[in-house]
Amino acid sequence: MNEKIRKESVTKLFEAILSLKDVEECYVFFEDICTINELLSLSQRFEVAGMLSEGKTYLEIADKTGASTATISRVNRSLNYGNDGYDMVFKRINK
Repeated sequence: MNEKIRKESVTKLFEAILSLKDVEECYVFFEDICTINELLSLSQRFEVAGMLSEGKTYLEIADKTGASTATISRVNRSLNYGNDGYDMVFKRINK
């Protein structure tokens, strides 16, 4: 875990996110806290991670998502050498 992000302000943000009750509340909160481009970038990375986990190629992913190969590579690095956060979430949502 990256200790650089372990701050009280980050903890409060995560607690706020955990307090959201449904997808509609997520839309309301995230539209306020993120720019549209930030939110779309996050969702694109999440989609890229899912496709990489399914064994899709960079070309397939780029064609479907519009993500650059640099973005795909960064997400792939997180999947392979990160904290397994993507895997944890995918296991929970794909039950």
